Amino acid sequence: MIQPVIAIHGGAGAMSRAAMTAEKEQEYLSALHGILEAGQAVLARGGSALDAVTEAVRLLEDCPLFNAGHGAVFTSAGTHELDACIMDGATLRSGAIANVDCVRNPVLAARKVMEQSKHVLFVGKGAEAFAREQGLEIVDPSYFSTEARREQLLRVQRETPEAAVLDHDGQALVAGVRPAPADPLDPDRKYGTVGAVAVDAQGNLAAATSTGGVTNKQVGRVGDAPLVGAGCYASNRTCAVSTTGTGEMFIRMVAAYDVAAQMEYAGVSLQVAADRVVHDKLPTIAGQGGLIAVDAQGNVALPFNTEGMYRGYARVGEAPVTAIYR
Repeated sequence: MIQPVIAIHGGAGAMSRAAMTAEKEQEYLSALHGILEAGQAVLARGGSALDAVTEAVRLLEDCPLFNAGHGAVFTSAGTHELDACIMDGATLRSGAIANVDCVRNPVLAARKVMEQSKHVLFVGKGAEAFAREQGLEIVDPSYFSTEARREQLLRVQRETPEAAVLDHDGQALVAGVRPAPADPLDPDRKYGTVGAVAVDAQGNLAAATSTGGVTNKQVGRVGDAPLVGAGCYASNRTCAVSTTGTGEMFIRMVAAYDVAAQMEYAGVSLQVAADRVVHDKLPTIAGQGGLIAVDAQGNVALPFNTEGMYRGYARVGEAPVTAIYR
């Protein structure tokens, strides 16, 4: 009998402790703990991995601490563009949306794409129209805005106008933190995505990833989060994966699928495959960030090559485990 487990992440990066008060750290850990408990409860009552990751990511989207849904970062034009993907490991069905600005919970729209359409990925106005047709909650784009994210955008545009800054980077800027000139762990580079992976009592796997993109990004840019195999992947044969990091690099490495491929073709364990992708392969093209993964036996891997990653996991019947730093 498999012990069901869920793991979640809320972004990775060079999270300087100088920018993190004890109160703020506890706020993040409490948020992660509560969301893990909600996903754990779905699994405990016999719910599917798919339902568990959907609920966890929905709650992450609703939490303004994380860069997805309410609390999403701003584009260079001062707008929001949200992306999400979900995948069912039992069937390899998947659904995704990109560049929407009025769908309250992008992960719910991604699931509707998977279950109610013959397609995998909808973008922009077509994705929004589909969400409306499916009866999902539509909000004014201002719903996603928070003052903290607006400050990030203005600061980045003042100080590094050409840069697209990856979520928690902006937090470091607002806090006035500066990297040492030769410091490879630049506190102005943090990668804001949310995600969840799970295995249920039936041994089925699922993964979901959602993001608000990158601060000051060019309008229309899409990262790895909504792309099957890059930011999200699940197969009962191997594992479920959700990533967070420099999206372009994760796309080029097809990072999420690479973990599964190494398990299937090289016969390595989940931990070895995940570590190879994060610590060996991504750095060869300056890829920074991390991933969360579970396999069909309930093993969990949470590797990252940055200073920190908002993360946690919860097995049914056990207390959730949460962490930020190494």
